[in-house]
Amino acid sequence: MATDLGRRTGSLRFLLRDRDDKYGQTFDAAFEAEEMEILKRAPRVPRMNAHCERVIGSIRREALDHVLIMNEAHARQVPAAYQRHYNEHRPHRARNRLPPDAHEQTTAVDDLEGRRLRRTRVLGGVINEYRYAT
Repeated sequence: MATDLGRRTGSLRFLLRDRDDKYGQTFDAAFEAEEMEILKRAPRVPRMNAHCERVIGSIRREALDHVLIMNEAHARQVPAAYQRHYNEHRPHRARNRLPPDAHEQTTAVDDLEGRRLRRTRVLGGVINEYRYAT
């Protein structure tokens, strides 16, 4: 629950959730103990949380559909590896093809002759990251 988020809970102010009965008072109490406000999605509005659905779809299509989860430790490692890839390498259209953790645009390489690419395999090669070798 909230304890799984570690030190990141300090920056979170809201929890947006649906009205499913599986989320009881103890679920809400765990997040309220971290001084987070619980916001419930409007009833019968399945597309209200479209941004979260988009990210979940990306995680599923790009990583989870290609990996067989073996145990709980592996179930934690796979999303963590994808999160690093998503935030540090994967280009995002809304950020002018920059990943969220990038602060400046990489310089364009004019002379491609003699330049070598370096491939980094993420999740055993399910995802490949490419950078110019220095």
